[in-house]
Amino acid sequence: MADAKVIPFDDDRSRGGAAARPSRRRSGQSRRPGGDPAAVRGVQQLAAAADGAPEAEDAADSTAPGAAEPGTPGGEQGFGDGLERRVASGLAFLRRRLTGEYDVDDFGYDAELTDQVLMSLLRPVYEKYFRVEVKGVDNIPKEGGALIVANHSGTLPLDGLMMQVAVHDQHAAGRHLRLLAADLVFALPVVNELARKLGHTLACAEDAERLLEQGELVGVMPEGFKGIGKPFNERYKLQRFGRGGFVSTALRQGAPIIPCSIVGAEEIYPMIGNSRTLARLLGFPYFPLTPTFPWLGPLGMIPLPTKWTIQFGEPIPTDDYPPEAAEDPMLMFNLTDQVREQIQHTLYKLLVQRRSVFF
Repeated sequence: MADAKVIPFDDDRSRGGAAARPSRRRSGQSRRPGGDPAAVRGVQQLAAAADGAPEAEDAADSTAPGAAEPGTPGGEQGFGDGLERRVASGLAFLRRRLTGEYDVDDFGYDAELTDQVLMSLLRPVYEKYFRVEVKGVDNIPKEGGALIVANHSGTLPLDGLMMQVAVHDQHAAGRHLRLLAADLVFALPVVNELARKLGHTLACAEDAERLLEQGELVGVMPEGFKGIGKPFNERYKLQRFGRGGFVSTALRQGAPIIPCSIVGAEEIYPMIGNSRTLARLLGFPYFPLTPTFPWLGPLGMIPLPTKWTIQFGEPIPTDDYPPEAAEDPMLMFNLTDQVREQIQHTLYKLLVQRRSVFF
């Protein structure tokens, strides 16, 4: 792999903005994969038949003596109806994927695929493996643009994905978090496409401002590779937050900044060493050495089942500042330091309250 350059979040002006962004599809544009027309017609017929099946059975069974009411515990008809609805929904989803009747936005975000497939794959890891506990989710606004700023750790960026599930599943409005990712993410095959489908985009001010202007919830982890690749003996010690590019973006859009502290990710891959030679050969910012990787091969890539806590802090408003405040370096420094200190203080507080790494 060629070397992947790390682009700072606030360095978009120096690199030409749109020229460095990954390719995008226009809003509302559908992908129409070329499939077998007969297969597509077959799926459409099955979906249509399944869509009508519950109603037909309802009419047939409504006069049957002793028939269980739909939805009652142990009722065969209720169980059958639920199963048929799930089958019909699955077939309808498959039909839309085959015919290309689905939309992606300018950034490649596929809301239907995210809701029905990708979130369903991440949810067991979130609920059963890491047993994530979420606090302060009510601090996230129900609508409108907002910027969530979180610490970054764990050797692999699982913390961002778990934060995305937490916002979607725990927030009353079921909001989607649009994460800003390093350009290395978009240089990796498969990972690149999945990241776009999940709504991630390049970590640059231009993309962040567009999303906030559209009223989206945007997530950023300013520590970048310095945070995710730090050694285990520096766990829960925040690294530099760059030059305050995320603050400048929030000020331009008048969007609130919501500090977020994540405890538990630091221990999933205890990084006890870094092979810089392998990192240079592979074009990675670091090559982690943990107690299990690479010594156990693929098994060493399984994260430890730590207990996580994600806490969203009180929003820091930015709409009271004048437009020219985004160009004030002292104000950006002060707000950046305020966000960083709030996250660090909450991390220490959560660590004191934690009984065990795994429970």
